[in-house]
Amino acid sequence: MPRKSTNPSVADEGAAPGGTAAVDRALSLLSAFRPGDRALGVTELAERTRLHKSTALRLLNSLAHAGLLVRDETGGWSPGPEIDRLAQVRAAAFPLEAVALPLMRALVAATQESVALHVRSGAQRLCLLRVDSPHLLRDHVRAGDLLPLERGAGGRVLLAFAGEPGALHEQIRREGYLLRTGDRVAGLTGISAPVWRSGAAGAAPVLVGALTLTVPEPRMRPELVGALRETAARLSAALGAG
Repeated sequence: MPRKSTNPSVADEGAAPGGTAAVDRALSLLSAFRPGDRALGVTELAERTRLHKSTALRLLNSLAHAGLLVRDETGGWSPGPEIDRLAQVRAAAFPLEAVALPLMRALVAATQESVALHVRSGAQRLCLLRVDSPHLLRDHVRAGDLLPLERGAGGRVLLAFAGEPGALHEQIRREGYLLRTGDRVAGLTGISAPVWRSGAAGAAPVLVGALTLTVPEPRMRPELVGALRETAARLSAALGAG
């Protein structure tokens, strides 16, 4: 039998309370794929997830059986057709991209700065949608990147409107946005505001994410705050929370 590793796997470190370890580990293999990846070998996937190769292979076979992964003729693994189907189901139920991207593109055209929509992903935030500034000098976050919750305007807005205590989070809830410079990257200003969607009948609006404009400090100007907040409000209204 293989020796038990002294280092916990990625799934063990972030285990779901009341969940199932095998499911957490299988999902960690899916989460190991990054933007730009094609087919990954079992060794690479085991290294990224800190699972034993034998454990990873058993889980990969189960994921392939469900259509969530496919294995090519070289032994490489890549996302399978079931992920595409689920993405289509999600998009039909909650067409966020179709609603958000036109507003985000209009904001970039008006400000010439980059904008992203961040959503919470466990203890991190995911850059779900992104439209780049035409300037060469800009931040280079991409859709699909994971960023910290506790640093950067977008992360702090997500924490604030999830009820996180503390003076800064209370200020964000009171003012409805955050402007922060050098919080995640030196010389970069983030302006972020929450995006909401309608809740169930009669219920309060539900937090979707944080819309964030990122601006190199030398290009920061006061009117960008209003432009970002107006776009976040328009997006919330389009999602039924206006």
